Amino acid sequence: MLKQLLTYFYENPKRLFLIDGIGAIVSAFLLGIVLVKLESFFGIPISMLYVLASLPVFFAIYDLYSYQKDNDKLTGLLKGIAIMNLLYCKLSIGLTIFHYQKITHWGWTYIIVEVLIIIILAIIELKVAKELNTTIRQRQ
Repeated sequence: MLKQLLTYFYENPKRLFLIDGIGAIVSAFLLGIVLVKLESFFGIPISMLYVLASLPVFFAIYDLYSYQKDNDKLTGLLKGIAIMNLLYCKLSIGLTIFHYQKITHWGWTYIIVEVLIIIILAIIELKVAKELNTTIRQRQ
């Protein structure tokens, strides 16, 4: 199944930017609006939620910009969003550990699930970028 998924994205690399962008908008909405209203249930401090919600907004803008670019430019753009996603995961984990005493089990579950999804997406983005780079070099 993973092989089929990778093949699909090798053939349609711009779709990764759509998926990433939609995911970023969903994350920003959940973190910046929903979880803020449920702060006592999740235990994630509001200031942390706002920090984590603001970054995906910029990622969504980057994804929209990248989606409109030519296929020849996608390798670097995919690597860029993958690295930003991984840094976002590192920040999420770091802030969660910093606030570990306040965060409930539900808060930990949310952060861990979000981080796992983003890491999987970043790995796919890096693999597709590598394949695109190889394909571009073979054409030259």
